[in-house]
Amino acid sequence: MDSRVSELFGGCCRPGGGPAMGGTLKARGAGGSSGCGGPKGKKKNGKNRGSKANNPPYLPPEAEDGNIEYKLKLVNPSQYRFEHLVTQMKWRLQEGRGEAVYQIGVEDNGLLVGLAEEEMRASLKTLHRMAEKVGADITVLREREVDYDSDVPRKITEVLVRKVPDNQQFLDLRVAVLGNVDSGKSTLLGVLTQGELDNGRGRARLNLFRHLHEIQSGRTSSISFEILGFNSKGEVVNYSDSRTAEEICESSSKMITFIDLAGHHKYLHTTIFGLTSYCPDCALLLVSANTGIAGTTREHLGLALALKVPFFIVVSKVDLCAKTTVERTVRQLERVLKQPGCHKVPMLVISEDDAVTAAQQFAQSPNVTPIFTLSSVSGESLDLLKVFLNILPPLTNSKEQEELMQQLTEFQVDEIYTVPEVGTVVGGTLSSGICREGDQLVVGPTDDGCFLELRVCSIQRNRSACRVLRAGQAATLALGDFDRALLRKGMVMVSPEMNPTICSVFEAEIVLLFHATTFRRGFQVTVHVGNVRQTAVVEKIHAKYLFSMAPILFKEQKKRQPEECLQMSLSETEGAPQILTFC
Repeated sequence: MDSRVSELFGGCCRPGGGPAMGGTLKARGAGGSSGCGGPKGKKKNGKNRGSKANNPPYLPPEAEDGNIEYKLKLVNPSQYRFEHLVTQMKWRLQEGRGEAVYQIGVEDNGLLVGLAEEEMRASLKTLHRMAEKVGADITVLREREVDYDSDVPRKITEVLVRKVPDNQQFLDLRVAVLGNVDSGKSTLLGVLTQGELDNGRGRARLNLFRHLHEIQSGRTSSISFEILGFNSKGEVVNYSDSRTAEEICESSSKMITFIDLAGHHKYLHTTIFGLTSYCPDCALLLVSANTGIAGTTREHLGLALALKVPFFIVVSKVDLCAKTTVERTVRQLERVLKQPGCHKVPMLVISEDDAVTAAQQFAQSPNVTPIFTLSSVSGESLDLLKVFLNILPPLTNSKEQEELMQQLTEFQVDEIYTVPEVGTVVGGTLSSGICREGDQLVVGPTDDGCFLELRVCSIQRNRSACRVLRAGQAATLALGDFDRALLRKGMVMVSPEMNPTICSVFEAEIVLLFHATTFRRGFQVTVHVGNVRQTAVVEKIHAKYLFSMAPILFKEQKKRQPEECLQMSLSETEGAPQILTFC
């Protein structure tokens, strides 16, 4: 079991956040980009862009792996040197799965030397030529002066290089949206994707609802998907510029797919399914400034930690509150994040410089948790969130992606449709391997435990045609005249070479987050494993380990239950009055 989960749901409550939680990390200026060096990447930041006194003298030494490259200067390189630099850029882009960050004016050991204005201009010109050679685009993220032994003003420049890989249509990042009911999740997504601010009465969220009762109640009860695009220059592409999703995909080099989940407690099983099934890269936890941590906020936070989904926090509705109320909510979040079990470093984002630093720190360290304060009505600080999403790199490296692609094909079936003139269509995520048009796969298990042969007729991603699907990507597959009645959610489509088998009894190590009654043999549960939701009954408890309750999730409960880490056997049964998440 992961130690973070054990500490979250067990261990004594200690004041403060431990030695690593001495305070809130506030990026008050251009902190520069840190290398892929883990703890060495933490550094102090200047308070204002261009402030010499507070600039760090060093960045972490350049790492051979990763998508961050240091260059002292790129002034008039020879042809041989230029070709070497282009090859180097290709490597960094491959490591970042289409994105790389160049620090100009920095030595390989991380020393901030800086360049004079003329040298910087020549270096950026060379960098632009390199990007053109590989078919990429560059965007200057920020510039700042450095305090170096020179009378001439010197500065370093941070540049984002972006190129859509040849085997992809766009870069893709999936973000699950969590938070308590009425915290403004759907409204925020409506503002981001539609490009228009809300009127304070929920107008922005109307286009996101899928059912009439959602429109009438204003509460999400199902899982919906919304897309936000960024072009190669970092500009937002949404429905305000494009009429259809196809146009957004065609105009974007990076796509953010938001998974809008339910906030009400009675739809918790739907939220759990969204987190376990759709494999989000990270999660956005929304907290209302006027209510603070309330309702299902703690449960959603616990689920993200237990499932090891990195998350950042957005404090919404700041236009309804006084500044002191917003500050109190932020302090409350900071206290929770520093509690034993979370061990997060809160990072308050208040400027564009902070957003750049937060995106890089968030990708490099799982402990950093950026906090945004914004309003969907006034638009306050909304641009900071867009900057963060634009710069946020893929959280899995190229090696992990290659390893998944080399495995046999496995596609999780999450949705089933019937489309006129197309036939049966399934939606889901390719968890491993590569899927192409015309591939022969098997799907199952059926009621009798068999797997049936089928053929993939066509593939679409974000409503655009796609010939090849790679591990980690979500898409819809057309299966032609395959009988829809034979399919159900939770099935898998796999390569015939996998020779899949099924089981009705298995052992699992679980963490009991909270339960109001006794958890014992014969207890009925619903098991969530990936996209599978299966009713089960506890047959035997092999061992039980007790921990004291971590108060961060169940503070409002009158009677607290001891934490139990159980090893148990389960078999299929009918009925499931309770929900249990397996970590």
